[in-house]
Amino acid sequence: MSLNSTPSGERVHIGFFGRRNAGKSSLVNAFTDQQISVVSDVKGTTTDPVTKAMELLPLGPVMIIDTPGFDDEGALGEERVRRTKQVLNRVDIAVLVVDGTVGKTPADEELTAIFRQKNIPYIVAYNKSDLSKEERADGINVSALERHNIRLLKETVARLVKSDADGRRVCGDLVSAGDFVVLVVPIDKAAPKGRLILPQQQTIRDLLDSGAIPIVCRDEELELTLKKLGAPPKMVITDSQAFGRVKDIVPESVPLTSFSILMARYKGFLESAVTGAAAIEGLRDGSRVLISEGCTHHRQCDDIGTVKLPNMLRKYTGKAIVIETSSGKGFPDELSPYDLIIHCGGCMLNEREVQYRRAFAADSGVPFTNYGTALAYMQGILRRTLSVFPDLLDLI
Repeated sequence: MSLNSTPSGERVHIGFFGRRNAGKSSLVNAFTDQQISVVSDVKGTTTDPVTKAMELLPLGPVMIIDTPGFDDEGALGEERVRRTKQVLNRVDIAVLVVDGTVGKTPADEELTAIFRQKNIPYIVAYNKSDLSKEERADGINVSALERHNIRLLKETVARLVKSDADGRRVCGDLVSAGDFVVLVVPIDKAAPKGRLILPQQQTIRDLLDSGAIPIVCRDEELELTLKKLGAPPKMVITDSQAFGRVKDIVPESVPLTSFSILMARYKGFLESAVTGAAAIEGLRDGSRVLISEGCTHHRQCDDIGTVKLPNMLRKYTGKAIVIETSSGKGFPDELSPYDLIIHCGGCMLNEREVQYRRAFAADSGVPFTNYGTALAYMQGILRRTLSVFPDLLDLI
């Protein structure tokens, strides 16, 4: 996968924040060498977060986010500030843009406090240095107009980026070179035409990077595939929706897991997903369950989030459960009404946003699990699907 096609969940998210008319949009345009944002002397020109996926040297693939002014006013202004706060839940790095002719204001100090509270690495860029020559030790004097110190700002931001050498793998660390791994990919009405979904692509690539040999088949051909291999594969990885059929075909001696479970591990919340799944047992008539997806897509008649999971929950529990759904960036601001959150694998979200949602649920006292873990739990095979992670078995 080229840098230009890197999915948003794998990009470094860089957010530009500050007051209205601090020059955020002008600085974003200078920082990226592109006209990403509309620029005007009128306060509040940026009314919604503006995002741009791009390759930014020397950083590589990034997601640039220009945000509305944090000091916006009125009913619409409050909504814009709320959206800016939502962006703060997913940025890896923040650039606080301060009008250098004015200096820091209470709004800037509030943003700085939020950066620290959320543990977001940040740099202060004092813009309009062409108008103000005052040197400030706590940031960088820049000029979007004259492009003064833009290169220095890029280099400083680059130093805040977490190294890719943090050892995160989808599953490549679970196999050795030469191992056969069977991937079960059902092709039904919900499958995207002509392509594989992102977790499947990432799993295949990670296996290839490890020298393992991925063998991809539909669930209809799984039994034939296992017979023709001649020897048991190292493991079988399936779409979670096919657990019911696949678990009866794959021998108990062969480790079995799912793309969704692997993604929960990759995004850093598998342990929470395992413990959260047990909350299914406590659901009662009227219990509220939030089923949340990180992406937006056209809903099919048998969509996993709005049809299959709700039907399985109601059948498993025998209760009249109230189901609510969210998708994309529309995660609720209040979670206390819910008794359980079932999230997707989070492949289209960066790790920081997934971890924010998990932590927000924990702070709200709401159990948090994901699609694959919940499906394995209700199929009675959660322990089996976690056999490749023996340190998690004690949590069941």
